[in-house]
Amino acid sequence: MGQILGLGITHAPNLAAEVNMSARFARRLAEPGLPERFRSIENWPFAMRAQWAEDQGQAHSDRHRRDLIDQFRMIRAEIDAFNPDFVLIWGDDQYENFREDCVPSFCVLAYDVFEFQPWKNYRRGRNVWGEAEDHTFVAKGHRAGGKYLVEALLKEGIDIAYAYKPLHHPLGHAFANSLLYLDYDRKGFPYPVLPFSVNAYGRLLIANNSLPITSAAGSPRRSDLTDFDPPAPQPWRCFQVGGAIARTLEASPWRVAVIASSSWSHSFLTEKNWGLYPDVEADKVYYQALTKGDWGLWRETTLEDVEDRGHHELLNWFCLAGAMHELDRGKPDSSTFLESWITSSDKVFAVFRPGR
Repeated sequence: MGQILGLGITHAPNLAAEVNMSARFARRLAEPGLPERFRSIENWPFAMRAQWAEDQGQAHSDRHRRDLIDQFRMIRAEIDAFNPDFVLIWGDDQYENFREDCVPSFCVLAYDVFEFQPWKNYRRGRNVWGEAEDHTFVAKGHRAGGKYLVEALLKEGIDIAYAYKPLHHPLGHAFANSLLYLDYDRKGFPYPVLPFSVNAYGRLLIANNSLPITSAAGSPRRSDLTDFDPPAPQPWRCFQVGGAIARTLEASPWRVAVIASSSWSHSFLTEKNWGLYPDVEADKVYYQALTKGDWGLWRETTLEDVEDRGHHELLNWFCLAGAMHELDRGKPDSSTFLESWITSSDKVFAVFRPGR
């Protein structure tokens, strides 16, 4: 029987760059199309005002970065203690590997090896490790685990896609950043990786190439749905697929760490807030349900709820929620909610240890 360690992390891009993590917030504030009610600080929630403070969020950015690094070190320690045979990562593709020629709802990337250069044409400035632009990272894949998983899911009637090599991109940033951050101290990451791609951006994947859902003039871009692409998979389906993966891996001969990688509500996906700040209150509701093992709230969420709250990438966590429900894990052994109104998103970390 297999052993499963459940983990939740983020792949927030601005953690990799030597920047104020509130830079996007500042740019959005300066856009002329933003309504005055959002631009006026006195109208902001108290926590958002406190984080922006007098330094345009620099102190909050510094604290947030330290907290994120601490959490990644803690998650890495959990992985090392568990010593998995491979690591499965649920992540979203943002018009990187999957484009107009193929957009699967779910795809197992059963490559033999992953070679990627995250700093090639990097547009965020200097990376925090000072690594060269042409530095190549190499990670082992786990084709056997991928084939085993795909076959089992197909037998359950889940029509899953798989790939042995990339289409347009060696490894999307949801997966690449996860590996970079799980090895933040650059001691090496010896565990084979099995990326599980989720089409979390759905309607926005190709229509907007994952750019903010506000127009150049700053107004909401809620137009006829024919302007957009087909939707993402339903949250309940992600939950169901996560459960099927848990059953499959539990019956396997392997020790596997399954990881949901994403921040939660994203400001630039939350149209009702005009792309300025995330739906923090919704995040808190889902976090409370997570900490209580209230999987009903997760399972009953609609895709319309997801899109309204900027929870597109949370579909990766719906897979984790379904897996932990299937394994009867209940609440996590440890979890952390890092509230941030001005760095694009809240971040959550969670650990569900086996053997309880």
